[in-house]
Amino acid sequence: MREAPKQLALDLPVETRFEREDFLVSPSNELAYGLIERWPDWPDNILILKGPRGSGKSHLAAIWATGAHAWSVDAFEVTGDKVPHLVSNGALAIEDADRAELDEAALFHLLNLARERKAFILITCETSPDGWGLKTPDLLSRLRLAPTAVLDPPDDALLKAVLVKLFVDRQLVVDTTVVDYIALRIERSLSKAAEFVAALDKEALSRGRRVSRAIAAEILGSAQDTEEIE
Repeated sequence: MREAPKQLALDLPVETRFEREDFLVSPSNELAYGLIERWPDWPDNILILKGPRGSGKSHLAAIWATGAHAWSVDAFEVTGDKVPHLVSNGALAIEDADRAELDEAALFHLLNLARERKAFILITCETSPDGWGLKTPDLLSRLRLAPTAVLDPPDDALLKAVLVKLFVDRQLVVDTTVVDYIALRIERSLSKAAEFVAALDKEALSRGRRVSRAIAAEILGSAQDTEEIE
């Protein structure tokens, strides 16, 4: 029996929401969330937000930036000529400090100028400053002294809650057993959860079927095969 032709699945973008009400608090992130909520009552004018990729750092940074009316830049954008302007706003979020080629002199100047002008700096990263390969001892010392808020990989409850939210955002009705099945098998990362739900939605739509455990199992199997080949 010939298989029914697949439908054309339009790859329509789903807006990523970084609002406060979209952030789901759990034991894996509640301490970091609490520090963000305490602003401007921080123990220092600099706060390092550390956690693995997909743990919610950018979401928390966006929440803080909204409340603090802060600008947000990628770490590679911190260069000597921009430092006075970046500090002038009074609050700045610097993303992915350990994934960029840092202008160390510029960053050190920025941190000092921020302290002088009582500006707040939030820095996101996956690893502690000791692992960034910094060659400027004074900069490393300054970062070591900064308080650090740590986000752990999402726990079971958070991962399941995020999966449910992702399905709801796409207006998909999915059985809880499917959510449980996925949560046990995907990488413990919020970004990977979003990628998986997008792939599952696209595949189910192309088949003209509801999202099911069987389709989820096929996608998980294909992903595992690809990883083994790589």
